[in-house]
Amino acid sequence: MIKVMFVCLGNICRSPMAEFLLKDMVEKLGMQRDFEIASSGTSSEEYGNPVHTGTKRLLAEKGISVAGKYATQLKREDYKKYDFFLAMEQRNVTSALRIFGGDSENKVVRLLDFTSNPRDIADPWYTGDFQRTYEDIMEGLQCFMEAVSENR
Repeated sequence: MIKVMFVCLGNICRSPMAEFLLKDMVEKLGMQRDFEIASSGTSSEEYGNPVHTGTKRLLAEKGISVAGKYATQLKREDYKKYDFFLAMEQRNVTSALRIFGGDSENKVVRLLDFTSNPRDIADPWYTGDFQRTYEDIMEGLQCFMEAVSENR
């Protein structure tokens, strides 16, 4: 089983978008039993809040529900539970490393580090561009799935 935790700042926009897109992707591939997928934020600011309406709306247009998802915070003990911590931006990587006290197993990377154009995924909370966030996340997920498939 491949255990994936997506990480952003508040866990209401980018990381839940990535979580539910990957869940949808692996379900369509018939691989849902091969994955455990979750998301969390490095900040407690949004803890307990529902997914942002922009993310909810975009995913609903794709037939994907985020019902029951509320923001959670990344915890030190998560490090033992997951194989990959796929962060949305370098600031999330830095914060995750602080929370974990390091990364001895090299589990923490940016999602777009799997692509040929490694970069941060802009936060639509600030940009308002949920479509661009979706496109970046999909690019990262496709490359991540290719990398995982090659290493199985």
